[in-house]
Amino acid sequence: MEYISQIEGLITHIIFISSLGIYLIINLQWYHYKIERVITKHHKVKWHFIYFIFPILVYHFVENFFWIFFYFGFLPTLFLWYRKLDKKLVVTWRVKRFLGLLLFLTMFQDILCSVKESCLQFGVFMPILMTVIGSLMVEKFIFLSFYKQAEKKISNMHNLKVITITGSYGKTSIKNFLAQTLSRKYRVYATQKSVNTLEGIVQDINENLNINTQIYIVEAGAREMGDIEKISELVKHDIAIVGRVGKQHIEYFKTIDNIIKTKLEIIRSDKITNLFLHSSINRERLKTDGVPFKITKFGDDSINAKSTLDGTFFTLKIGAIAEHLYTPVLGKFQSENLEVVIKIALDFGFKIDDIKHSLENLKPVPHRLEKIQAGGKLILDDGYNGNIDGMLEAFRLAEQFKGRKVVITPGLVESSNELNERIAFEIDDIFDVAIITGSLNQDFFKAKLVSTKPTRIFLEDKSKLEDILTKHTRNGDIILFANDAPNFI
Repeated sequence: MEYISQIEGLITHIIFISSLGIYLIINLQWYHYKIERVITKHHKVKWHFIYFIFPILVYHFVENFFWIFFYFGFLPTLFLWYRKLDKKLVVTWRVKRFLGLLLFLTMFQDILCSVKESCLQFGVFMPILMTVIGSLMVEKFIFLSFYKQAEKKISNMHNLKVITITGSYGKTSIKNFLAQTLSRKYRVYATQKSVNTLEGIVQDINENLNINTQIYIVEAGAREMGDIEKISELVKHDIAIVGRVGKQHIEYFKTIDNIIKTKLEIIRSDKITNLFLHSSINRERLKTDGVPFKITKFGDDSINAKSTLDGTFFTLKIGAIAEHLYTPVLGKFQSENLEVVIKIALDFGFKIDDIKHSLENLKPVPHRLEKIQAGGKLILDDGYNGNIDGMLEAFRLAEQFKGRKVVITPGLVESSNELNERIAFEIDDIFDVAIITGSLNQDFFKAKLVSTKPTRIFLEDKSKLEDILTKHTRNGDIILFANDAPNFI
């Protein structure tokens, strides 16, 4: 009987450690496998207590009755938590290696404990700690191999031109518009979706970059100083673009000065011949005396921009000529993004008439002011936009609509209260229904949304959003999705 009880305890312990490991790897994947960010930057630290720390405390203090808590309390709670997540675990080879190593170390420890009969209770921290350390070492070794493979591949593509884009916002839009335009004349490939980390770019080069590609467009993001430099050293771009810089991700960099310094790491490429620099960055920061590349400013030559729900109109000064341009892409700020696209296209030998034709046929970037007609309602999907300028422009477009206006937003994430206060002011002024999602800014908006005009709905559980929309919207409404932060934020 004692032997059976020991086996049951061993099985329960293995399942328990595995469930803790699943919680841990989900969080690591959210925060790009940076354990320090999971600990110090997590927006819902209470989850760590509920799904990690508290169960371990119960395991150590309850002992014989732990199985009751585990099977009837913790496991069902963890399962329901996972079901409500809108950003679930992607089971990659890295995840499989992590969980496989955890399972092996847990079983090895438990079997060793059982054979020696010297453990009063199977350990919890040791297999988890060893898995985190071991996984980090294994992944570093694997990444180094993949990095060398990507470095060799891209260095052997002698006719390849590389364009790297960074900035606080606008990177993805510039990348997509530039790819659509240049692909009319060249074989172009751009990093997929929102791939913009060193690890993601290495994988993209190895798996997706065709050796016949003539122009490779790379989006470069950063969470800490040095990130852009590492990407630049890998891809060795010929052309660099630094878009508008602002307070996006200010919590990571602390100051605008640090953000600008990090973005300007893009000049560390050995092959750079031309830097396109947004006018929001003072050229003097580059200490341009004797730099071995050309610097082209953009952002000031696109003027008289006007955006409606039918598209964007603007004028661009090209030398002494003012060209009047139109694109179906929404957003007045896109005129600045398109300015650099046009200037690069001209450098690549495009005629202005060809560029105009390209602009008139541009497709919007998915989830970035994407206009959709659905069920008698007009939807503006701006879910992937999380900066103040983009959100305010989306509000301006929604304001032009003649019918009822509905906004769904968590507010700004990784930004300041000052900017979120501006968001609250605009929502009060423009919208008839305001649905505030998530818990991060919920208390802030409860205090700052003071007008009686919008119906205010605070929705922490986004799984109920469809029911809320059915109840509070009707045919003829415009519905704006303004920044769709995942619910772990």
